[in-house]
Amino acid sequence: MAEKEEQFRTELIMSSFIPAHQNNEEILARIAARKAELADRLLILSHHYQQETVYQFADLTGDSLRLAREAAAIKDRQFLVFCGVHFMAEAADILAAQEQQVILPHLSAGCPMADMSSQSAVVAAWKELHQATGLPEERMVPVTYINSSAAIKSFVGEHGGASCTSSNAKRVLEWALQQGELVFFFPDQHLGRNAASFLGLPDEQVALWRRGEPLGGCTQKELQRAKVVLWDGYCEVHLRIFPDHVQQWRTRDPQAVIMVHPECRHEVVELVDLSGSTEQIVAAVEKSESGSRWVIGTELNLVERLARQHPDKTIQPLAPNCSCPTMSMIDPSSLLYVLDNLAEGRVVNQIKVPEHIAAQAKKCLDRMLAI
Repeated sequence: MAEKEEQFRTELIMSSFIPAHQNNEEILARIAARKAELADRLLILSHHYQQETVYQFADLTGDSLRLAREAAAIKDRQFLVFCGVHFMAEAADILAAQEQQVILPHLSAGCPMADMSSQSAVVAAWKELHQATGLPEERMVPVTYINSSAAIKSFVGEHGGASCTSSNAKRVLEWALQQGELVFFFPDQHLGRNAASFLGLPDEQVALWRRGEPLGGCTQKELQRAKVVLWDGYCEVHLRIFPDHVQQWRTRDPQAVIMVHPECRHEVVELVDLSGSTEQIVAAVEKSESGSRWVIGTELNLVERLARQHPDKTIQPLAPNCSCPTMSMIDPSSLLYVLDNLAEGRVVNQIKVPEHIAAQAKKCLDRMLAI
């Protein structure tokens, strides 16, 4: 499998090369022509964090779960081209029909946070946590953020747990606490801590599991009194936002509503007016009155797009340089590469989750949808 993916990466580098004399407008025109040519066989999906030159070609837009669910409801399109990152394409493949093929324009477009929780590391930590607490495994409930690999979702599904999104993390965590005595939440420590705080859990009942350290860097007593154990993963984009940014904007524009994504650190979320998922951020801005002022802490492409879409409102980024480097790997050249190949009868960069992993991972997703 690894050799095949490496071959795909090599093909991508070689085949997606666009001659220097072809400017961006020519590439965009070629994408539009290929999209029209593939027409009723093609569905292009784009995450909110995608750059505008790619986003403009999307048939569906949204956050990762919304895109996967809406794509799964459309059964008459053969090719689902997912302009996002790897775990999003995996989720789409898990929920798609058997005959549909999910394609990621650039195979190196991954999620650093998702990569922070490998299946082998989580399995080892699960066993260590079980031994340290003395709890039977059936009283331990794993919860994984949707920003995780299919292999992680499979582990969670197999052990009776559920996935969550940034919009429903509080509900899923509440459900998990009702199912057992201890919740193991991964990979995003900040989303987990913010959800636990919202539910009123005291700090001493929330422990941080540090990767690579015996007992996750905790004492046995700390783990035994914990209700929630958080994996020490994080989003590198949202970790660029600090309390100082909030305080500076309070001084600069006291009338502005400050809203951040719950992947931000807890001390940031405590200072702002609102926190919410990408979909909730979009909805809040859309429903606000003309003339309202917003300062938003999340990925820059979304903030800038909202500013363009709502010229009657003032919308500013909370912090500079909040761009996702892996999402940006999907650019017009890589999108054109996969569309050119599809038009010529070749499927490249297909994301296919093995059936035994997909079956358990779907349980993880289905439990979330049922909560």
